[in-house]
Amino acid sequence: MSTIRFRALEQTLHRKPILIEEKGRRSELFAQNVFNEQAMRRHMTKEAYNAVQNAIEFGSKIDRGIADQIALSMKEWALLKGATHYTHWFQPLTGATAEKHDAFFEPIDGGGAMERFDGGQLVQQEPDASSFPHGGIRNTFEARGYTAWDPTSPAFIYGTTLCIPTVFVAYTGEALDYKTPLLRALHEVDKAATAVAKYFDKNVNKVNATLGWEQEYFLIDMALAKSRPDISLTGRTLLGHSSAKGQQLDDHYFGTIPTRILNFMRDLEQESLLLGIPVKTRHNEVAPNQFELAPIFEEANLAVDHNSLLMDVMKKVAERHAFKVLFHEKPFAGVNGSGKHNNWSLATNTGVNLLSPGKTPMRNLEFLTFFINTIKAVNDYEELLRASIASASNDHRLGANEAPPAIISVFIGSQLSAVLDELENVTKGKISPKEMTDLKLNVVGKIPEILLDNTDRNRTSPFAFTGNKFEFRAVGSTANCANAMTVLNTIVAKQLTAFKKEVDAYIEKHSVKKDDAIFNVLREYIKASKRIRFEGNGYGKEWEKEAKKRKLSNHKTTPEALRAKVSEATIKLYEEMHIMNEVECKARYEIEIEEYTLRLQIESRVLGDIARNHVVPTAIRYQNILVDNVKGLKDIYGDSFKTIAKEQMMIIESISIHIEKINHLINLMIEERKKANALKNSEKKAVHYCNKVKPYFEEIRYHCDKLELIVDDNLWPLAKYRELLFTR
Repeated sequence: MSTIRFRALEQTLHRKPILIEEKGRRSELFAQNVFNEQAMRRHMTKEAYNAVQNAIEFGSKIDRGIADQIALSMKEWALLKGATHYTHWFQPLTGATAEKHDAFFEPIDGGGAMERFDGGQLVQQEPDASSFPHGGIRNTFEARGYTAWDPTSPAFIYGTTLCIPTVFVAYTGEALDYKTPLLRALHEVDKAATAVAKYFDKNVNKVNATLGWEQEYFLIDMALAKSRPDISLTGRTLLGHSSAKGQQLDDHYFGTIPTRILNFMRDLEQESLLLGIPVKTRHNEVAPNQFELAPIFEEANLAVDHNSLLMDVMKKVAERHAFKVLFHEKPFAGVNGSGKHNNWSLATNTGVNLLSPGKTPMRNLEFLTFFINTIKAVNDYEELLRASIASASNDHRLGANEAPPAIISVFIGSQLSAVLDELENVTKGKISPKEMTDLKLNVVGKIPEILLDNTDRNRTSPFAFTGNKFEFRAVGSTANCANAMTVLNTIVAKQLTAFKKEVDAYIEKHSVKKDDAIFNVLREYIKASKRIRFEGNGYGKEWEKEAKKRKLSNHKTTPEALRAKVSEATIKLYEEMHIMNEVECKARYEIEIEEYTLRLQIESRVLGDIARNHVVPTAIRYQNILVDNVKGLKDIYGDSFKTIAKEQMMIIESISIHIEKINHLINLMIEERKKANALKNSEKKAVHYCNKVKPYFEEIRYHCDKLELIVDDNLWPLAKYRELLFTR
């Protein structure tokens, strides 16, 4: 065994777990380090508190004098908690969070010092915008960008730093982050959903989109991870033969959580609860060393912030426990990959979940209204929804017999399908009063009973209704939830706006009651969106054929999928809904297509390096041992050595073949990489990397993995799958 691998394994096997003691009830820990409503009431003046609440509820502006009061209260609270610095915490288009810490400390005349933090520092800062991805919005010499306080997401203390959630925009006003378009989308869906909800309850004056994400991840021992350059640099294994035992016995899923892992989880949960992240569920996932964490549902913007924060916290807590956390969608070939299911719904200020059936026909008509409109929105914008979850890493997972396919479809279960079919097939013309009564009592009135025992689940569906919410299952584990949530809330807002106009026009034209109009419009939507509904096996080849007949897109690669982000329909949608302008849309496309290219470029270089500098030299070393063995046999047995050393000779020849193939394929891959790098057009470059460079990855891997099986285990330099997946 190589020295590095031996030391890594020895260090891992002798590592004692860090014992984590529970620090009191979870309810007592929750949000201790968050400047939430409770903390604001204690530390703010009534005037300042009301200003913040009005900003949160109605988007009211906060004047400078009040901002100074808020900043003073926030500073005093933070200092009591031991904070020494503050930062504007934001989510640039790198996929990670960003922060620049400034000390509260400032010298004053006379040689003294004080802690200072005012309204100007709270509300706005000016980080360098040119050093973050901007898609051509800013030139290098035009570096100014602004971060601006988002009062809807409370400030929090992490370590000794007061973190203030902010948006990030260019000097000219274009969004340079994930949060800004999301906030715009949430505003639009609130406005559109509230207008529709008033059909059923005049007391509704606000609708919040809610989100409950499920974060899947792998935990790998830090020492073993460091022995793998591919894990360190790309987040996944670019080569490695599968372990004899993987997940085929289904013995890891929901199994007993190993002690060392459980201590990590306890530590993580305590950190998360202090930060106000309402973590609820933990369990073993399907693959060895794969786990899942899920919180309680929250308002979507806050939930997105909490997921971004959690991923950062997870990395830091993992380091304390000598683990490396892997968020990559497919870090290990042949075993389950990781997703981040986004469970989405709409909730009114009156406490009603609009995607949950009620006890009366009227309440269920409201449910059907939002249910059917959501399906219609997905039907009309399925390509854009697919583009929202496109990435180099998620390409490995989508459709890989463990995750939803690249074809977007909606699963609602056989019972609800029957309900929609009955609504669709009432009469071809206007619904009569008697039919209306029958529908309300016989169909709509029975929805709660239908869903009570509805156990239908379809793990192959990318967008499934699960009783009181839609689960967008195709979102990747590395993704910022804001990407998918911006699209989903925008298209639903667009659809609800159109629905309201159609219903009002129908009432005026036909002089009918509101319910009659709603039923008639919904019936047309059921017909128009029927193609997106699918209850079968999303992995089957039959579905690909059927989806093609239905004219559904099937974009299997990121370069294909991302084109929808700059289509005429998308730009029109975003501009009409005030989410992004054409410049912002095209900038994001450029950023994402370039990131795809760069990730494949890095993987190509790393794979070539490992294959030539680790695998091939090790194979030659072992081959030389075999050659010396054969020479010794020849000295002892003379000409008959050929019979005695037949197996050794075959192995020597096999090693030579694999080495030759590896070097040849790497040379071809490098040539294609050079061709790609010479291309000026970003889309053509991405397509070349996708179609001409990436295919060599699996071919090179094949020969490297064959050598792993042949070469003496004592010589192999890289931690093997059995060690990475089963050493805890």
